[in-house]
Amino acid sequence: QVQLEESGGGLVQAGGSLRLSCAASERTFTNCFVGWFRQAPGKAREFVAGIRWNGGSVNYGDSIKGRFTISRHNRRDTVYLQMNNLKPEDAAVYYCAARFGAYIDDDSRYDYWGRGTQVTVSS
Repeated sequence: QVQLEESGGGLVQAGGSLRLSCAASERTFTNCFVGWFRQAPGKAREFVAGIRWNGGSVNYGDSIKGRFTISRHNRRDTVYLQMNNLKPEDAAVYYCAARFGAYIDDDSRYDYWGRGTQVTVSS
């Protein structure tokens, strides 16, 4: 069982930055693929970025490439999502999720989820 807790959301102006954190408890992220998803009102949940804990390979969704960076801190069992040059269309609830296995952008294939953190971007 992996419990996840997100933090770092908030209100930011367009062009600004935020860093989201996803911390694991109960067990570590070892052998996990950890993804960030987002969901805006009335829209489907979208894959944003993910990182393979063992090895550190990363994957990004097309809409955020070049603006967001995912990273990990091994000792803290924490995954970060650095979001730069935020746009109003980035506003959503951001969720951290984990699965044992390889990268996949299908949210139904993730077993563990955090409660989400709200990101609001003003224009």
